[in-house]
Amino acid sequence: MAKKALPQSQPIIEFKNVHKVYQTGPVSYEALRGITFSINEGEFVAIMGPSGSGKSTTMNIIGALDLVSSGHYWLRGKLIDAYGEDELAEIRNREIGFVFQSFNLLPRTSVLKNVERPMMYAQIGKAERRRRAFESLDLVGLKDKAHNLSNHISGGQIQRVAIARALVMRPAMILADEPTGNLDTKTANEVMDFLLKLNQQGHTIVLITHESDIAMYAGRVIKLKDGLVESDRVNGKLKMKKGS
Repeated sequence: MAKKALPQSQPIIEFKNVHKVYQTGPVSYEALRGITFSINEGEFVAIMGPSGSGKSTTMNIIGALDLVSSGHYWLRGKLIDAYGEDELAEIRNREIGFVFQSFNLLPRTSVLKNVERPMMYAQIGKAERRRRAFESLDLVGLKDKAHNLSNHISGGQIQRVAIARALVMRPAMILADEPTGNLDTKTANEVMDFLLKLNQQGHTIVLITHESDIAMYAGRVIKLKDGLVESDRVNGKLKMKKGS
């Protein structure tokens, strides 16, 4: 059953006049120049733009990997710029399911152990870890690969394992950073079809990409340019999952 959407006044993600300045000695660079947007629960949003647009900085702030220089960022009503590093680490583990271009799986470790990793950091008991990991692998169609080493499965399967790992803590959102960057076109489309299916089941997905054909899977596209929001629109060319 799809998750119930939050009221418009309670977005899952909210940026308000966010600036980010990087300082290297006497030289400063303003990567974000006052961006404002919000994302509600259950949305599938692509954030895109060319190199230097600010999309990677935006991704790092959304993922609580970096903090704003000024302005504010709220995640599920929590003012993220008010937290210390230990608290941010806890938020990253519990609230955000990361999916990266480089997969970030341990190669000589089983698929099951890779999916269990976030729960180990959260000190969840072994039996519950195992139950949730199998449940998550079943959701991505890879329960039968649980005991395979993660370097003995295909690239598309590896990324689906990474998605299973992202889901296992039941996060507020999946944050996917160029998730198809290391995949061929056919496999990339299969992974994106799967992310679309997850969104249709109620999962909130934020996708960082520079590829317009990948952004077409999202229901909404926020385009950044020179650290500003150039456009924020509903995607009229939304791709539908094969067979739907």
